[in-house]
Formats: sequence, structure tokens, C-alpha cells
Amino acid sequence: MKKIVVDASVVVKWYVLEEDRSQALKIREDYIDGLVELAAPALMPFEVLNAIRYSSDRLDHGKLVEIAESISLYGFELHHLEGEYARLTASIALENGITVYDASYVALAKVLDTTLYTADERLLGKLKGDHSGVVRSLAEYPTC
Repeated sequence: MKKIVVDASVVVKWYVLEEDRSQALKIREDYIDGLVELAAPALMPFEVLNAIRYSSDRLDHGKLVEIAESISLYGFELHHLEGEYARLTASIALENGITVYDASYVALAKVLDTTLYTADERLLGKLKGDHSGVVRSLAEYPTC
């Protein structure tokens, strides 16, 4: 089974109506159907919940709690910052002028020798050299 890395911008689309939501839902469907495994940095659930928290003024306490619980139930393979993964994260952040948060997703894809899918076009535009080779736009995820 193929393993892919997903960032918060992808998982947010499971809960919020945004552009390229169909591709995000396809990733979720493929995961549920056992076609792919999903990996992410350990910070991803927090980033998702924070983005959802600020996505709407109409979001109530109960709904946010429900989303928090559902994120944990998916059982993502979450990776903590340590060893080569930590070193690579720091290097990628500095070399590309991106946040350590964003770099952690890119570094994880490199460490796992797989692809990171993101809806963050700004990140895609900033990556240089071989770092950009492991990152794909969510729009590129096959939906059929």
C-alpha cells in the first residue's frame, strides 16, 4: 500500500467547503478504502483544528470538539520531530525561506521517500531544488 504525506491544508478540506475539496475527499476515501496510508507531522491535527476554528464565525463549541475527536479517530501515522527528520526540517526551512511547520511536511515526505500533497500554492512556489520534487499540488491527486 502506498504511503503519502498530507498537510493541514488538505485535511481542512474534509471539513470546510473550499477549492479542490473533491481531491481532498478522494484522498480520505482512498485512505478509508485501504488504498493509501496517510502520514503527517505530529503537529498536523493542531494546525487543522486551528484553521477550522478560524474558518467561520458561526462554528460553535460542540462542532469544534466533534471535529477534534474525528481527526484523532482517523489514525494518521504521526511523526515526532527527532533525528534525521528534525535536521532535515531545519535545513529545508532555512534553505527555502519557509516556516518550520511547512518544512516539517516536506522533510517527512523526503524521509519516507514519498509524496506530500498540499493545497498551499504559496509553499509550492517557494520550494527550490530537489525539495520541490517530493511535493505535489492537491489538484494533481487523481480523482478517478
